[in-house]
Amino acid sequence: MASCWRLILFLSVTRWLSEIIYSWVFNEFPSFVAEDSRRFISQETGNLYISKVQTSDVGSYICLVKNAVTNARVLSPPTPLTLRNDGVMGEYEPKIEVHFPFTVTAAKGTTVKMECFALGNPVPTITWMKVNGYIPSKSRLRKSQAVLEIPNLQLDDAGIYECTAENSRGKNSFRGQLQIFTYPHWVQKLNDTQLDSGSPLQWECKATGKPRPTYRWLKNGAPLLPQSRVDTVNGILAIHSVNQSDAGMYQCLAENKYGAIYASAELKILASPPSFELNQVKKSIIVTKDRGVLLECRPQGSPKPAISWRKGDKAVRANQRIAILPDGSLRILNASKADEGKYICQGVNIFGSAEIIASLSVKEPTRIELTPKRTELTVGESIVLNCKAIHDASLDVTFYWTLKGQPIDFEKEGGHFENIRAQASSADLMIRNILLMHAGRYGCRVQTTADSVSDEAELLVRGPPGPPGVVIVEEITESTATLSWSPATDNHSPISSYNLQARSPFSLGWQTVKTVPEVITGDMESAMAVDLNPWVEYEFRVVATNPIGTGDPSIPSRMIRTNEAVPKTAPSNVSGRSGRRHELVIAWEPVSEEFQNGEGFGYIVAFRPNGTRGWKEKMVTSSEASKFIYRDESVPPLTPFEVKVGVYNNKGDGPFSQIVVICSAEGEPTAAPTDVTATSVSVSEIFVVWKHVKESLGRPQGFEISYWKDTEPEDSVETVRTRGNESFVMLTGLEGNTLYHLTVRAYNGAGYGPPSREASATTKRHPPREPPGNLRWEQQGSQVSLGWEPVRPLANESEVMGYKVFYRQEGHSEGQVIETQKPQAVVPLPEAGVYIIEVRAYSEGGDGTASSQIRVPSYSGGKITSAQSTLHSLSKWSSVTLLLALMLPSSSW
Repeated sequence: MASCWRLILFLSVTRWLSEIIYSWVFNEFPSFVAEDSRRFISQETGNLYISKVQTSDVGSYICLVKNAVTNARVLSPPTPLTLRNDGVMGEYEPKIEVHFPFTVTAAKGTTVKMECFALGNPVPTITWMKVNGYIPSKSRLRKSQAVLEIPNLQLDDAGIYECTAENSRGKNSFRGQLQIFTYPHWVQKLNDTQLDSGSPLQWECKATGKPRPTYRWLKNGAPLLPQSRVDTVNGILAIHSVNQSDAGMYQCLAENKYGAIYASAELKILASPPSFELNQVKKSIIVTKDRGVLLECRPQGSPKPAISWRKGDKAVRANQRIAILPDGSLRILNASKADEGKYICQGVNIFGSAEIIASLSVKEPTRIELTPKRTELTVGESIVLNCKAIHDASLDVTFYWTLKGQPIDFEKEGGHFENIRAQASSADLMIRNILLMHAGRYGCRVQTTADSVSDEAELLVRGPPGPPGVVIVEEITESTATLSWSPATDNHSPISSYNLQARSPFSLGWQTVKTVPEVITGDMESAMAVDLNPWVEYEFRVVATNPIGTGDPSIPSRMIRTNEAVPKTAPSNVSGRSGRRHELVIAWEPVSEEFQNGEGFGYIVAFRPNGTRGWKEKMVTSSEASKFIYRDESVPPLTPFEVKVGVYNNKGDGPFSQIVVICSAEGEPTAAPTDVTATSVSVSEIFVVWKHVKESLGRPQGFEISYWKDTEPEDSVETVRTRGNESFVMLTGLEGNTLYHLTVRAYNGAGYGPPSREASATTKRHPPREPPGNLRWEQQGSQVSLGWEPVRPLANESEVMGYKVFYRQEGHSEGQVIETQKPQAVVPLPEAGVYIIEVRAYSEGGDGTASSQIRVPSYSGGKITSAQSTLHSLSKWSSVTLLLALMLPSSSW
């Protein structure tokens, strides 16, 4: 065994201040000794124990002590371990070198660690047990079972624990007791208390703890000693007949050997004369004859004042009608005029007295008349309820209206109710455009300062029926549904009839259905809906009617599907369509799902050459199909056929349509267009013309022109179509200065004919991008002469063919154009005003970029030369500025 003796005394002092961790370094830092079943470091003593020393254990050992809070470390001097070679240690039984104390004391809720380690050869095995019990399941064994750790200790974890060390030579064990203590904890504390002088006091404080706490009492910080009036027993403080000397701060102290807790409270002793400041009595009390009245008298004072009553100068004597209650109030039953007068309440205690006066008046009781008492109305009608009060003239009255026991909110009732107060002693309730919800008992309450009376009137409202009850589908067939329902509320007018309505995915909302019986009287609760479509999902509802009107519908029934049946509706609009050569194309309008009557719906297409007897039939299994194509190489074009189309489903075959005659297809065009010519028109347009040979069969419906750039593959081809017999088209949106190739072919409903021979054309080059520059002008009278520098096109631009001069009056959207082949022009200005002028070059590729605009005033005076062009060439100047400049002499410019 190695130990760090020099550290033990120091650690035994500092261990209470912080958490200490022991470890051992073997030979050199940081090579630490690893703990296992053979090696153990006690965290109680710091010692290192080696159960069976081996050759590998020889070396130098240093004890390292670490403060887990501050992380400070201390190292002991090295301790060498050598092996003796004067003999060999034999096997021996375990010897427990480290064990927990005989008594381990720990607080509830903390964690306890108990150590047990033994020397021996072979190395002993450590086991643990709890005598007369089980080791808690929350326990953990650490360091090869040398440490038993029990977290969150509870009282039932206490007991005797035993550790056993055992090897092949024998075993040894140690027992110790684990005791759990708890600090005192309050169960019942004290509360601040106020008592009248002379009252008894009893305070009790309770605390739990293990060991059980004892109690002590303190007053104002000093121990409270027993006296003739003061008793303290087991946390109970009793004081008989408290006085001013007992006032102060009291403390109850509960303690055991592990701790103490305090509870504090203040005792105040009240001593004051009677006062009515906080509990004022009504100075004037009004009551009606034969009613009871209570005159309150609750003066404040300590001790509690004694109460007495008098009327005028005479004391009030209790009798069968008059009584003074325990709280001091005066109660008078069956009041009469004789009870009127001034009543005086007096409160008295040892510190003084006080009194208060109340005046009692007795009035005649209020009576009420509410008319009419019971009325029957129809929805939409109006009524006035009159409420009249017969009352003492000296009393004010207030009227309150209720419906079904709830106050009527005149602001939120949608204008149906109005409270009319025509006279002081009566009120009217106007009910306009009455609804079913307004039926019930109406109450009028009259409130005076003396009493309150009320009366009720009943309004019965007749209206259309309510919705019938739940609709049940009793039986379903392919075209009928038997329904039942519970009766609707008649709203005080007998139900005359019911109406059945149905809705399906194919109907426009709810529709009335035919029924059996045809008329459903008000006493019936079932009927049959007829003439329904087979294999359709329906919902049903019922509507009730009485002499007042028709009510709201019932809640819809569950959705149900009628049974399947053979289809009864044949396809309509059977006709022929265009197709390829040797094809017979038969088309029809599909039958709606509503009339397919079942699953497996399809079509039977029957046809035969005109004049023959036998029909050829083909099945079309798709319910959505609208066309069938029959192909036979032996059928010549435009051969007439008789055709009819029938229907079927899983239940059987339905009817055929009427027979119509249609012809087989004439086929696609067979001749290619000839004499195809392509002519470039502009930078983005090519005009194409062709000829087509007329055919008796395969007549074209139009022509398709395919075109593509020379530099692009043919799969990037674009197309344009014409309709009818047109034999020309203008291709637009093309790129400038680009070679295009094109072909033309005819088409019809059967397909396309052969393409023509290829034709080609190159679009024009782009017009010049350079605008006419250095625009000059000279204005004289009603015309202006313009001049500009010629436009010189680039190599990839069209040659200039001339110029266009655009001019218009300011404020006008339309203008005029003058063309010239020279870089000059004369523009007429026929009307007074300002003209806007611009110039563009034009070429075979179109118009070029416009020059900058100039603004020229039309002026009938003298000549304005080009020397003045700085004023006119462009104008950032306004027209007003130009006119002012013209009016000034040249010397002032």
